Amino acid sequence: MIEDRPHVIRHARGKRPEFYDTPGLDEAMSMILVLANEISVMRDRLDSAERVAKINGLDLAAGIETLQLDQAALEEREARRQDFLRRLYYVQLKDAAEAAAAETREGYSATITEIAQA
Repeated sequence: MIEDRPHVIRHARGKRPEFYDTPGLDEAMSMILVLANEISVMRDRLDSAERVAKINGLDLAAGIETLQLDQAALEEREARRQDFLRRLYYVQLKDAAEAAAAETREGYSATITEIAQA
């Protein structure tokens, strides 16, 4: 049994392989793959829950499909979704805010001039 074995944290030795030239992209891809794996596991567990409920006389899948949420529940879900998206895109939002703060009228004019001359 897995529970009988001591928990040992294992780390690969040596330098990690790099696939992309852009700094941080390998780490981002690693995070995306971990998230995709977790979503796949959650989907399998939900499927299992629906099947177990059905065996026990409860059509959970149909109940979920026909569930009508009230306004409070919808707002709670939306708030949770927006919080998730803010955390997911934190770095991009921070970069965009810093870029917007660095914009000047002179920089805008120089960019327009550069585009017009191209």
